[in-house]
Amino acid sequence: MKIGVLKEVKDNEKRVAITPSLIPKIKKLGYEIHVESNSGLGSNFHDRQYSDNGAVICTKEEVFECDIILNINKPSQELISKLSSAQTFISFFSPATNPDALKMCEKDKINILSMDSVPRISRAQKMDALSSMANVAGSRAVIEAAHEFGRFFGGQITAAGKINPAKILIIGAGVAGLSAIGTATSLGAIVKAFDTRPEVKEQVESLGAQFLTVNLEEDGSSSDGYAKVMSEEFIAAEMALFKEQARDVDIIITTALIPGKEAPKLITKDMVEVMKPGSIIVDLASQQGGNCELCEKGAIAEHNGVKIIGFTDLPSRLPSQSSELYSNNLFHILDELTPAKDGKIDINMEDDVIRGMTVVKDGSITYPPPKIEVSASPRQVEKKAEPTVMPVEKKSSIIPAVIALGSIFLVGAFAPTSFMNHFTVFVLSCFVGYMVIWNVTASLHTPLMSVTNAVSSIIIIGAITQISTSDMVSLVLASIAIFIASINIFGGFAVTKRMLGMFKK
Repeated sequence: MKIGVLKEVKDNEKRVAITPSLIPKIKKLGYEIHVESNSGLGSNFHDRQYSDNGAVICTKEEVFECDIILNINKPSQELISKLSSAQTFISFFSPATNPDALKMCEKDKINILSMDSVPRISRAQKMDALSSMANVAGSRAVIEAAHEFGRFFGGQITAAGKINPAKILIIGAGVAGLSAIGTATSLGAIVKAFDTRPEVKEQVESLGAQFLTVNLEEDGSSSDGYAKVMSEEFIAAEMALFKEQARDVDIIITTALIPGKEAPKLITKDMVEVMKPGSIIVDLASQQGGNCELCEKGAIAEHNGVKIIGFTDLPSRLPSQSSELYSNNLFHILDELTPAKDGKIDINMEDDVIRGMTVVKDGSITYPPPKIEVSASPRQVEKKAEPTVMPVEKKSSIIPAVIALGSIFLVGAFAPTSFMNHFTVFVLSCFVGYMVIWNVTASLHTPLMSVTNAVSSIIIIGAITQISTSDMVSLVLASIAIFIASINIFGGFAVTKRMLGMFKK
């Protein structure tokens, strides 16, 4: 089968569906790759790079002759009309908001796979292009805000005076929100975040932001991986919180979306009017109407000195990286669609991921798919009853102690005086060596090195006592023992330091 890659025609779109580095991997699946000429120029991928990696550079008309056509943006009706019998088209199709286009695909055994319909389950993470693009958009939103803000994000103390850090509120702690938090905190801003799902609190705080809550216990988690619509009481409480924060913060970034529906209005005109002049709002939901009442799709609006950024092309403003991420998502999907690696597509409707993103199969509309129950909150694990353990009677330690004391008594009673001097030195050196080495913290010294160094210290202490002897043989042997044991001790610490250094960032 042939795979064709179309050049994006949407205004200001610089991304491309497949990058040159992925061509060899796709070819290993058994496909031929045809790329429309100059498709990757916006992302700095030239035709020569594609041809060098095994792709065929062709015209748009030749792409439409391929068995599988890859794209990024929602197709126009003109594009859909060019699809022929048994072709498979893969892109962000947005079936919930594009019913007319969906109806047009109900013909000629056409297959439509929508990238924004990939279910949010663990196995599908590598194919989740929505999350990939949201990750880029969240980070880019902070950069756009910084550009319009015109001030440092981080605080500074200079000879000319103190500069306070910027205060940022991020509404929604999904993929885009968390990405925005990470970028904003890395730039030195004071970041606060709000989300209706309590399970994201730990993620927010791990990125250095403060997690805001309302005085209502209501869980916004849903079974599809998205936040659910909250009660009127909860909405009223969160709106009051947003208005309070609007008076204080410099920048607000909103990321709240409901799949297939208009974005909820979270920032009202009244909230904008209480914000300080020069403040910034970045509305990542502008494509679906916006979270801010004053948002203008694809533009920058201004009200009362506050700028509202409604750009819809944030991923395209980082085209190379966005293209690479999207291309990887597409490759994993093609890998799942080609189980035999023979260049033949197999749309397995028994597979939850493939079924979820397939909106048209053989000319028949299959959208919406069956609901898949997922949850971001951890499952409650039922504790197993612990087995009853019969108490074990401890053996008395008196007998070993009596044997040890008896042995020492017999040694002292019958051993010669010269032996007792050496025996005393041996016992004391054992005790001192143990206390010196074994009390070193385990993070600085491995247990194995502790054992060997304890033995070496015993040898050193015993040898030191023999240094003062007049016997030349004993003096030489003691000196050799001290030298060798010292090498073992210091070498052990050196090896341990090197081992621990391997685990440092």
